[in-house]
Order: sequence, then C-alpha cells, then structure tokens
Amino acid sequence: MSDSERATSAPRPADTSRPAGWTAVPMRILAWLLGAGLAALVGGLMLLAVALAVAYPNLPEISGLTDYRPKLPLRVISADGVLLGEFGEERRLFTPISQIPKVMQEAVLAIEDARFYRHSGVDYVGIIRAGLAQFNKAKSQGASTITMQVARNFYLSTEKTFTRKIYEILLALKIESQLSKEQILEIYMNQIFLGQRAYGFAAASEIYFGKPMKELSIAEAAMLAGLPQAPSAYNPVSNPQRATRRQQYIIQRMFENGFITEEQADAAHKQQLRYRTPTDTGVHAEYVAETVRQLIQSQYGEETTTRGLNVFVTVDAADQAVAYRALRRGLLNYERRQVYRGPEDYVDLPADPKDIDARIAEALADHPNNDELKAAVVLEASPRKVVAVLESGETITVTGEGLKPVTSGLSDKAGPKVQIRRGAIVRAVKGPKGDWSLTQQPEVEGAFVSMDPSTGAVRALVGGFDFGKNKFNHVVQAWRQPGSSFKPFIYSSALEKGFTPQTVVNDAPLFFDAGATGSQPWEPKNYDGKFEGPMPLKQALARSKNMVSIRVLQSVGVHYAQDWVTRFGFEADKHPAYLTMALGAGSVTPMQMVGAYSVFANGGHRVNPMLITRVTDSKGRVLLEAQPPPIDESMRVIDARNAFVMSQLMGEVTRAGTAAQVYQTFKRLDLYGKTGTTNDSMDAWFAGYQPRLAAVVWIGYDNPRKLGDRETGGGLALPVWIEYMTHALRRLPVQDTAVPEGVTQRGGDWIYDEYGAGAGVSSVGLEDKLPHAPSDEERRSILDLFKR
Repeated sequence: MSDSERATSAPRPADTSRPAGWTAVPMRILAWLLGAGLAALVGGLMLLAVALAVAYPNLPEISGLTDYRPKLPLRVISADGVLLGEFGEERRLFTPISQIPKVMQEAVLAIEDARFYRHSGVDYVGIIRAGLAQFNKAKSQGASTITMQVARNFYLSTEKTFTRKIYEILLALKIESQLSKEQILEIYMNQIFLGQRAYGFAAASEIYFGKPMKELSIAEAAMLAGLPQAPSAYNPVSNPQRATRRQQYIIQRMFENGFITEEQADAAHKQQLRYRTPTDTGVHAEYVAETVRQLIQSQYGEETTTRGLNVFVTVDAADQAVAYRALRRGLLNYERRQVYRGPEDYVDLPADPKDIDARIAEALADHPNNDELKAAVVLEASPRKVVAVLESGETITVTGEGLKPVTSGLSDKAGPKVQIRRGAIVRAVKGPKGDWSLTQQPEVEGAFVSMDPSTGAVRALVGGFDFGKNKFNHVVQAWRQPGSSFKPFIYSSALEKGFTPQTVVNDAPLFFDAGATGSQPWEPKNYDGKFEGPMPLKQALARSKNMVSIRVLQSVGVHYAQDWVTRFGFEADKHPAYLTMALGAGSVTPMQMVGAYSVFANGGHRVNPMLITRVTDSKGRVLLEAQPPPIDESMRVIDARNAFVMSQLMGEVTRAGTAAQVYQTFKRLDLYGKTGTTNDSMDAWFAGYQPRLAAVVWIGYDNPRKLGDRETGGGLALPVWIEYMTHALRRLPVQDTAVPEGVTQRGGDWIYDEYGAGAGVSSVGLEDKLPHAPSDEERRSILDLFKR
C-alpha cells in the first residue's frame, strides 16, 4: 500500500467538540417523520379509496356509448350517387371502424394516444411523464388518453379541476370495462369536433380535402389528425403555417411509432396539399335538396336532420349541373341587355397602397361572390377601361365589349348612385376566352325542370337564379300565365271536335265585349300586330297566331276546353271558362307544365312527378322505397292518336315555326314543343320534349313586369332549353313515334280516320274579313275630316 493510500484510508480522530448522543437524536426524528409520512400516505390512499368507492357507483350510465347514436345529418344523394345537399347542425358521416383507413387511425394514435392498445383507459406512464414535464416547465405533454377524451366529451364539463380529472379517470376505466378498444376508437373518430361544423374524420375529409376518407394520403391524414387539439388554431385553410408545423410533427410521430417507413415519412413531409375552397361546391342542387328536406320533415319531424337519413332522388347530377349553368347563363345574358342600375355599394379606399388590400377584403366580406358572378372593387374607371380587384386579390382589367353592359355607369352624365368610379363595388364575369366583362346581379328570375315522361322521374330542377338570394322555388311555387305555351292543350281539345291539321282558320281581327272575357271589352292582337287571313291549323300553331287560337276555342266551347285541360293535371279554377284561356291567361307552375307536356310525349298517359326513390338510415337499412308504376291504360287521359297528332303539330313548331332554332341546332325530327310569351311580355316560356325526356323553361320577374318589347319565349327561354338538351340528347338516340290506330295520312298530315273523307271541320271564320287598305274615296273623306 502506498503512502498516499494509507493516508486516504487512515481513520479520523474522534470529534470531541460534538455533545454525546447527537447522532441518535436526529435518527429518531427522521424515523418519526418517515412514520408520519407513511401514515399520511396510507390515510390519503384510504381517503382516496373511500372517495373512489363513493364516486364510482355515482358515475353516469354510459348507454350513450354502448348504444352510440350520433347526430347525423340528412343527406340528399343523386341517382348516380353524388351528394346534392346536407342538412344538420353537425356535419357527420358515420363510418364503422372497419372502414376507417389504417393511415387515418394511425395518424390519430400517433399524436393523441400512441399507447392506446397497451393501457386500460388511463396511461399512468403518460401521466407521470406529463407531471414531470409540468414540474420541469418543459413542453406540455398530454396525459389524456383517447378513452378519457371520449369520457370528457360525452359526460363532463370543460372546466379544469382536480375533481373533474378524477371523474374523467373513473369514467375512462368504466368505459374500457364495457367497450372494446375498436368501439372506443370508432366513437372517438366519428364524434370529435374538427372545425367547419365537421364532426368526425370522414366529414372532415370531405370538407377540407373534398374527397372520401379512403383516398387520404399520409400527409393529408396527418393534417386532419392535428385538428382535435384546437380545430380553429390548426385549421389548414385559415392558419396554414401553424397547421403545417403540427402536421409535420405528427408525420414524425408516425415514423417514430413504427406506423410508416422513413421513405414514407420523407414523401409525406414534402407533399403539397390542396384544400377544398368554398367555391368547390360540386353540383348546385339547393332547390332539389330543400324540396326533399321539406318532404322528409313532414314524415320524420324533428329527427329529420339528426338521425342520419340518406335520401336518394331521381335527379341526375350531370343533368342538374348543365341545367343550373344553362338557366344562369340565360338570365345573365338577358341582364346584359338591361339598363345598368349602378354599383352595389361604394367604399372609401385609403391613399396608401399598402392599406388597400385589407380595405378591399373588408368591403367584399359583405358582397360575397355569387358563383361565376364575382364581386370586385374598382381602382380606376374610365369609359374605355376599368381596373378592379377581386375577393381573391387578383387585379382584372376590363375593356371593349366587356364594358358594354355598364356603359351608362361610365358616362360623365351618370348619376352619383349609378356612376362607376374608384371604390365602386361591381360584378364581373369571366368569359370562355379568359376575358372579363362587367355586369350586375339579375333581378329577373327563372325556373327549369326536366322529367322522364314514362316514369315521372325528375331529372333536373333549378328553382331560381340563386338559392342563397331567393329560396322561393319557382318550379313548384310560382303560379304564372303560360301564354302561348298553353295553346297545344286547346288544340288537343279541338281534335276531339273534328279539327285536323288541315282545318283552315281565319287569322282576322276580333273584338269582344266584357261577357267574353269576364272583365272588360277585349280586342286581341297577334304578337307581330299583323293579320294574315285563312291558314291551316298546323301553320297557325307553328306561327303562334292568337286570332286562330281564339276562333278554335270559340268553336270547341270554353267549358268543354276547360274540362279537357284538367286531363293534363291543370286545375279548372285556375283557368276560367273565358276566351282568354286560348292565349294562356290562366295560371300554371313549371312543374305542372312539364307533367302536362309529358302526356303528349308518352302517348297519352298522365304520370305523377317523382323525386324520392329511397330512404335509408345511417346503417343503410331501407326505410322507404318507391318505384314508379309501369304505364298502363288506367293512366290514360287522352287517346294515343290525339297525342300523336299533337306531336306532329308541335314538330312543325320546332321545324319551321317560332322554335325553328331547335331543328337548326339538332337536325332531328323527334323534338317537339311550343314557345310562350304572355301579354306585355311578362313571362317567357319554352316547353318541349323528346319521347324520353320533357323539359320546361320559364323566365320572368317575381313582381310581374314587362321583360321588354322584343323579349319572347323563343328568344329568352328557348336557348336555355337547347343548351340543356345539347347535353341530354347525347344519350337519347333519334326515336320515331309509332303510328297509333285510328289515324290516316292525307296530304302529308295525320288526321283521325273518321275525318279522312272531309267529315271534320274544314274551316272556321272565313266570313270574317281582314282590315283592308282605304280606297281613294275613303282617303279623301279622311282628309276632309282633318280639314274641318
């Protein structure tokens, strides 16, 4: 042993300065303190045990979990499986755990409860770790398991107290004793609030990414998994930077927990995400969805929007999209021809360019975009150029033809409420070639509906220009005068009274006293103000001659015709038995009109409009199923030959009459219809059909007023019908109508057999004379009167 080692190990001399017994006294004190602490711990545990024993039996029943029935919205689904609408405070799409993709489950577990399958509801390791982190003032560590979160969300308040935490732990233990891990995770992933009214990850996937949950990537799943902690703070649309930081952390956690490989993690870190924007609304079928909601509400009451009903409808999503766009285009085209009413508002723009964007965003918040009709704030304006900023921040420049609809607003003489100047809030539409034009929101309204004539199945329904602006469904609620589009029903009644397409009727002036109209004397006119004398019935309908229609109704009898039109679904009291009925002075809805024209299309049968085909609950169980009854003779309201001859007459309308644009566009002879323009051009109609599809368009003002002297059904409504049919006819091959029994062909026209030998009505009103030009003697007499 070295000297140093000896020095180190040598005993120290006793410290004679300490009093005797000093070592023993502290040991006794220490022993007492340890005993007291142990007793306190035991007492505390005993008190805790008593508290738990008292609290546990008083825990709420968890039947709400064992029989989990979340609030599920009413969903309206098209015939081809496209979501058309959703109603409910909570947007939720319940998904069984077996159908929740693994990547979504693992993303949630990685960030919320990685030890979920290894604990019994309470993660004691996590609690200790969270406690140490809190003691050391480190980054917050979550101690609540998924089971504890389920307990808290269902049964406890949000206050942060020790008592609530105890109950949360006890409830978690109780839940774990009665539910499997899969059941608990299923409830959590369907119940949790994730912002944007989305409850559950399936709904969040649709809302944030516009796709079903099964199509989510790792990066997208990680982004959604970050939402439960703070849906607003981690909203990827409104707070992209904060949300992305959390998403990146979750991807790393997924890798650390072995859920994904390093290569997958790297790819997920780099993926650029595309979010669904508010304009990505899919198919516009708001009027369809609201009609369905009202129908279901009448049957299921308060449960309509909470029990997860899925309502399947006859509407075809592609047809609906085309109908929506066609009607809006028609109304916007009409609006461009109207006098400019002025900007929607004005805003004072700051002089500092740095402050302009914020002011524009604030101003446009009260003027949201209306689909393709964008709101914009004008930065500079002159008769030749307008520069404006859209809600998106994009700056647009409008020149040339794009300024034509607002010419009066750019004039130096424009009034202060009409003038377009710096700060004006205007509307802009982007053309197909990327050029912009200025316009205004339409005041005019419209309606479109199409239907399968053989079943009554509604294929498309657009109740107005914008559901958000006007929820009045013009297809089913608007009672309007049908004008000349009603004439085919008068002509149909005339066929039963001996008229034929070759019956000659005089297009000559008429005058009636008050008895003929029920109100006041009446001197009807043709639309063009001209009278062309005797002409065949076929030509008269094609050219929509009012004088001929009135003479036909006179001959048939107003009461007979009034009764006849009820066969098509019209109400007699809406069509008083006066001669004005010949010009469509009664009241109809567009839905009535499409049903009535379907009678001609299907050969004489009346079918009821049909919208709902099936209703299921949230688990797919069928609650209601409806199939249209097959057409049979019990549904017949007019003879097949009547429908056939009327189709031939209306075929002349679309071939060479007021709707000749139909044949010019499609070059096919299986399209039939009739234009309609009411007195003073207050309503514009086109109703037409192919044997497998009928469609009706109406355009007018809610408070009836003139559309314009040159506005007609052929110019306003017909282009909408043609745009829709351009799409629909792609699936409908040309269909020749079978010739029914009881008709014969004469001179190229089909007539009833019994009138083939000239036994029918050959002519009407030939004794009435046309206005004639004055003779020389009459002219001299007129001049003499002026001289006097």
